Amino acid sequence: MKKLSRKEEELMQVMWYLKKAFVKDAIDQLPDPKPHYNTIATLMKRLEEKGFLAHREYGGTFEYYPIVEKEKYKDTFMKKVVSTFFDNSYFNMLAYFAKEEKLNQEEIEELMKIIEKNKKK
Repeated sequence: MKKLSRKEEELMQVMWYLKKAFVKDAIDQLPDPKPHYNTIATLMKRLEEKGFLAHREYGGTFEYYPIVEKEKYKDTFMKKVVSTFFDNSYFNMLAYFAKEEKLNQEEIEELMKIIEKNKKK
């Protein structure tokens, strides 16, 4: 799966939320200041070339829709993060968040419940 730029990821978040959209619909969902129409149209074409979006044509106007599921992208993205920053260790990643106090005690206990539940499977 090809890597997305920050702007492409932001637009994909909108597309996953909307499920299908014309350029104008996507622009309406983006934060202010709103990007120019041509900028978003170009990004959508680029996302289509990368295999993330497809379109239906209605009289010269394109309605885009995602063809890569958010979960699939998230899985690929997280594997890359774990590989690049945590030596391919999910333990190292969770330990990092615990050490940096990004997880509170309640969240750690919830993680432990999930781990215990999955051990029983």
